[in-house]
Amino acid sequence: MRLDRDFYTKSATELAPLLLGKVICHVWNGEVIRGRITETESYMPNDTACHACKGKTNRNAPMYEIGGFSYVYLCYGMHFMFNVVSGDKDSPEAVLIRGIEDFNGPGRATKHLKIDKSLNNIDLVTSNSIWLEDDDISAPKYKAEKRIGIDYADAVAQNRLWRFIAIT
Repeated sequence: MRLDRDFYTKSATELAPLLLGKVICHVWNGEVIRGRITETESYMPNDTACHACKGKTNRNAPMYEIGGFSYVYLCYGMHFMFNVVSGDKDSPEAVLIRGIEDFNGPGRATKHLKIDKSLNNIDLVTSNSIWLEDDDISAPKYKAEKRIGIDYADAVAQNRLWRFIAIT
């Protein structure tokens, strides 16, 4: 069952653990590639680790959409990062998909799912190319830890337990 708009219009800190166990579906070359989400990270407004902490830019504009849009960007010039926008329109927040089953790390997940910049700013609720599903498998138990790779952020942001990892 495809996730609806109401599912996505929660805050990123509420949505991130709820995304664990959900399935990303991407149509590529006529085939649907699927990946079950195993790890997420939250990014909120006024969070110095968030791309939108200094305001709206061309790069982070999808974060200002209503929850349920994609935000895809290139990291280190080689890895695409797939984020699910959350919350209300004009409240820039998102959840980074850090891992899927058998593929730890956001770059490995997007590589497996064939996700690239062409999937930036796509409405996951209505798109026929990429969406998220709930296949009624029980939500996994999870642990919360510090986020990874945010050394540029202030100490408060670095110490938030906004990374959610499914426990198998």
